[in-house]
Amino acid sequence: MAALAAGLGVALLAACAGSEATTLPAQTRPAPRARLAGAPPAHIAVVIMENHEYGDVVGSGDARYINRLARRYAVATRMYAITHPSLPNYLALTGGATFGIDSDCTDCHVGASSLVDQLEARHLSWKAYMEDLPHPCYTGAQAGDYAKKHDPFAYYTRIVGDPARCRQIVPLDRLAGDERAGRLPRLLWVSPNLCHDMHDCSTATGDRFLAALLPPLIAALGPRGLLFVTWDEGTSDDGCCRLAAGGHIATIVAGGAVRPGARLRTPVDHYSVLQTIEDLYGLPRLRGAACPCTPSLAPLLRG
Repeated sequence: MAALAAGLGVALLAACAGSEATTLPAQTRPAPRARLAGAPPAHIAVVIMENHEYGDVVGSGDARYINRLARRYAVATRMYAITHPSLPNYLALTGGATFGIDSDCTDCHVGASSLVDQLEARHLSWKAYMEDLPHPCYTGAQAGDYAKKHDPFAYYTRIVGDPARCRQIVPLDRLAGDERAGRLPRLLWVSPNLCHDMHDCSTATGDRFLAALLPPLIAALGPRGLLFVTWDEGTSDDGCCRLAAGGHIATIVAGGAVRPGARLRTPVDHYSVLQTIEDLYGLPRLRGAACPCTPSLAPLLRG
């Protein structure tokens, strides 16, 4: 409970900071649980990009593939990151809190439970694919264009302290082989390197990377697969939903489990992504994902 209070407290303080920030109203009742007709998704994938506001991506001529993907599938048009800088957002997406971390520290750690604990409790497989990771479960601060601050799994002591779990954090070049062999886990996470995620390189560079990465991935996810492409933070302090103040970001939801052409105009945030994943796999909502203020992405899915 102390970790939850600390993590949510940082977000609440951020939500009140800055006279120029826009903070949208919050809902007061828990969102209905997201679900698909029939069985849960065969696979859910999450791909995280970096440091762009919604308007820098959606409608941009430098993001032609991303915009084709958005037109074909579904978009949360009022999606907000939790805070600044990068790392706390990655923790929010995987642990439901920032755990009091408000920097891109590389020597900090989180002793709390995460989505990984929830998945393994239900015997659901997972794997994190990190571009330019030197070897499975590397925990150094940086190697080439790999940055630990964009690898949230490397911060959870319950993961890096367990050799079997640790081996599920692998270089991105393993993904193509897993796709071809039909070995994708139920949940997979992709963090591109510092160039391909648009952090250090242009929007166009990131767009070309996604144009190569995503088509085979979406096909491998299958007709009941689901893909979230989102950004870690924007460049403003705009926020919503009481817990978010990290900027207005783009979030595209693709795959066979999505309502084609759907647009969600309800304000949502990173905790909405975690909540929706948990709901679809029948998992308890974790920390910020359980807040009555956290809306669902369910309207973008086939019911």
